[in-house]
Amino acid sequence: MPNSPVPVKIPLISPNEPEALLAGLAVTEGQQVRTGELLCTLETTKSTQELLAEADGYVVGLRLMEGQSAAAGELLCYLSEDPEWTPPEVNLPVQGSEQGAANEQLPLGLRITQPALALARQGGLDLEQLPVGPLVTEIHVRQLIKRHPAPTAWGPPHAAFDLAALVIYGGGGHGKSLIDLVRLLCVYKLVGVIDDGLAPGESILGVPVLGGSEILPELHAAGTRLAINAVGGIGDIGVRVRVFQRLAEAGFTCPAVVHPTAHVEASANLSPGVQVFAHAYVGSDSQVGYGVIVNTGAIVSHDCQLDDYTNISPGAILAGEVHIGTAALIGMGATINLRANIGAGARVGNSATVKSDVPAKGVVRAGAIWPA
Repeated sequence: MPNSPVPVKIPLISPNEPEALLAGLAVTEGQQVRTGELLCTLETTKSTQELLAEADGYVVGLRLMEGQSAAAGELLCYLSEDPEWTPPEVNLPVQGSEQGAANEQLPLGLRITQPALALARQGGLDLEQLPVGPLVTEIHVRQLIKRHPAPTAWGPPHAAFDLAALVIYGGGGHGKSLIDLVRLLCVYKLVGVIDDGLAPGESILGVPVLGGSEILPELHAAGTRLAINAVGGIGDIGVRVRVFQRLAEAGFTCPAVVHPTAHVEASANLSPGVQVFAHAYVGSDSQVGYGVIVNTGAIVSHDCQLDDYTNISPGAILAGEVHIGTAALIGMGATINLRANIGAGARVGNSATVKSDVPAKGVVRAGAIWPA
């Protein structure tokens, strides 16, 4: 008598993150696998984990797709000795051959749960966007709605408090990078862009400009409580600091955001307002202060301390136990040697090499070796 099919569920990778990104899916429906073979790769903001087959069998009832977020405990698939075995349905899925509650013909072959179908209709989602084959659940529908929101007139939302609602303050180049980052996370709902120099109704990468700082109280009253500071402040860090103060005074919280391709060790500590961009690395037991930027491809090695508002530019490398003072700037491709201390407000130019301490508000010229 064949053994019962083995359910494969998404594990809890981190107690602080109940969901993980399905970064890679190594199997397809009906594929035969052996014990120990890779099923998928899961990512959180701090770690990556491979999910391996616990038994021989065929992949049956595959429910998730690559690029989706999956909650811990959610079913990925079954491993069955019989490739023709039919898995139990969940939440009474509606088949594409049936008609919905509003006599709407579903796409042929679409398998979708009733709650997911109701959510898709409520969100104005085109059902043709849904995958044919795997069972479509509410999680799938939420992800598609986030990625392809129905067009609305610009303006603040008039809804109850929304834990996922978020605005980006700043519509320049840094703001565009953060819009793309936030979209990849599939966690937040982008309400709009705040920019004191752009007219309401303009659009940044498809995200509407809502107005300047004067609209913050109205947004807060309408239920938006999260914001990301997209003002880089390279020339004048005071501008960036003032934006953080303005957001705090209006009652907004600035979450830390980490690009899915970045890696932050589990023992590192990220304060609110931190931004870690693509392919960056934050090492073990590093302490990253409020509002710090760790830009694309930067390396922050073990036991580093980055004080509030520091800016680590693309490609910069910090060796172990480096201390970067408040509001200091480390330029692109700069190298900071082991245990060096960079004083508050210091500036280290692009491609510079720092071998010993730099005083507060000190300047190391681009390409220079410090000390000379």
